[in-house]
Amino acid sequence: MKKLLFLFLLLGGVKAMAQQEVSEDEMKKANNPLANAKAINLQNYYVPTIYDNADMHANSMLVRVILPFANGKILTRFTMPFNTNPTTVQNDVAKYASGTGDLSFFATYTFTKPTSHLLIGAGPSLSIPTANSDYTGAGKWQLGGAFIIFNMASAVIQYGALITYLGSIAGQEDRSSTSGLQIQPFLLVQLGKGTYLRSTALSTINIEGNTYNVPIGVGLGKVVKAGKAVFNIFLEPQFTIVHYGAGQPALQLFAGINCQF
Repeated sequence: MKKLLFLFLLLGGVKAMAQQEVSEDEMKKANNPLANAKAINLQNYYVPTIYDNADMHANSMLVRVILPFANGKILTRFTMPFNTNPTTVQNDVAKYASGTGDLSFFATYTFTKPTSHLLIGAGPSLSIPTANSDYTGAGKWQLGGAFIIFNMASAVIQYGALITYLGSIAGQEDRSSTSGLQIQPFLLVQLGKGTYLRSTALSTINIEGNTYNVPIGVGLGKVVKAGKAVFNIFLEPQFTIVHYGAGQPALQLFAGINCQF
């Protein structure tokens, strides 16, 4: 919860600094997963309640670095999570483990022109077992792929999806093999003056463990500009509508600040 409060304080500071008008192109680019722009993202998933035990919670702070190459035709994204997850319950009190998660990476090639209204990209993905606890990472090297599609033809509504797959190829022999699919839709409705509605809830399907979690999100965002940097500030509650298996979140609060240069 402290990480979420820190993020909100940071959001307030950025908004106070920003005074410049944001153009229509900058609005679209701020939420474009294939944007030809360097970016640093600080995002946080706070889970206040878990289906197994309503008194349990979890948190994941994501630090992301996005670097385009070849005039935007190749996009790379690195994500380092810092996780807090429940481990056991002793005397009706939940115990938690906190630490680094597994570093993930993908690189996509954009098949359409970077200036096109419809962008399509695909490429390999990799997860490296950098977690310092069995409860914050998978303990496996994982390899897979990423597919992204994003439509910016409308000035009011933009939409698309990011689909990633990772399966274990090596790692700690005493840890379970992994095979998982993540699907993140993007639906953005521009309200004017940098404000927009968003729905970007991430569905997770654990193929190896036969579990899944499908949420739906409804949130609000604001794009502001300070100097040459464009900041995308948002908060999106995400409610689970379908789930199966242990440890699934009933509710997530997804907040973040994305900075494009």
